[in-house]
Amino acid sequence: MGSWQRLLLFGGVSLRGAGGACAPLGGRRALVCRRQLSGSENETLKQRRTQVMSRGLPKQKPIEGVKQVIVVASGKGGVGKSTTAVNLALALAANDSSKAIGLLDVDVYGPSIPKMMNLKGSPELSQSNLMRPLLNYGVACCILVYCCSMSMGFLVEETAPVVWRGLMVMSAIEKLLRQVDWGQLDYLVVDMPPGTGDVQLSVSQNIPISGAVIVSTPQDIALMDAHKGAEMFRKVHVPVLGLVQNMSVFQCPKCKHKTHIFGADGARKLAQILDLDILGDIPLHLNIREASDIGQPIVFSQPESDEARAYLRVAAEVVRRLPPPAQ
Repeated sequence: MGSWQRLLLFGGVSLRGAGGACAPLGGRRALVCRRQLSGSENETLKQRRTQVMSRGLPKQKPIEGVKQVIVVASGKGGVGKSTTAVNLALALAANDSSKAIGLLDVDVYGPSIPKMMNLKGSPELSQSNLMRPLLNYGVACCILVYCCSMSMGFLVEETAPVVWRGLMVMSAIEKLLRQVDWGQLDYLVVDMPPGTGDVQLSVSQNIPISGAVIVSTPQDIALMDAHKGAEMFRKVHVPVLGLVQNMSVFQCPKCKHKTHIFGADGARKLAQILDLDILGDIPLHLNIREASDIGQPIVFSQPESDEARAYLRVAAEVVRRLPPPAQ
């Protein structure tokens, strides 16, 4: 901060300070007072600003047993974020069978992973009173819609709406982050809710995140929100690994003609603006939707399909861009 500027509107009062210069603004009785700061004063102000900005923020604490956290996010709903998160988790396991993978759903108001992963029931509690994740397709899952809160003592049914205020949501997120026994995981994939609100900030500020994956369709409206999502992670110092362009093209199963229903290469253009990479293109295909609806994700149920291979390539690109895990 080379100089400071203060605008004073005091009607007919004229203020002149020592060492300051006063100038009228637009004929109104407004004064702008300027004073050049010395180097030591400038540094002191920077330090104070840093202290104020960090005051009240929670101290990041790793999730016990989890080496790296990957968040899958989008600024907008309906772009296939949860489908991407599920298939990314399965693809990480398929690409390297030696890795242990977990999947955490923090989309409080619209959790869809229970259906996609074909999971029902409530988790058991460990001897230390921590929830044990449900397991399917080799991936450990913890999902709010099926997780009982030890403090509330009831289950949230699948079809019941979650009508909670912000403090209740934050309490639930805290429990999902701190009261789950994940064992030892190499990667925990977190399915984030759409938007850039309380949940995103809470997760980003409470745990160290290795990288964020932004999902968007090529449509301009979706890209506007994806841009905001990427910028939010940058503001909270979370590395953005790249963009996934979902529903990139539709190929007619009969004539094989390709149609860009949501536009062509929109996410690639956004990636250039943000100086990010495209992690991969996922086509708009009936098989992906049907496999998700019956709880058998495409990477698991049709691993040799072109659609599954697209997710496998995305997973490989994600791993390639991850920083080395903290020791």
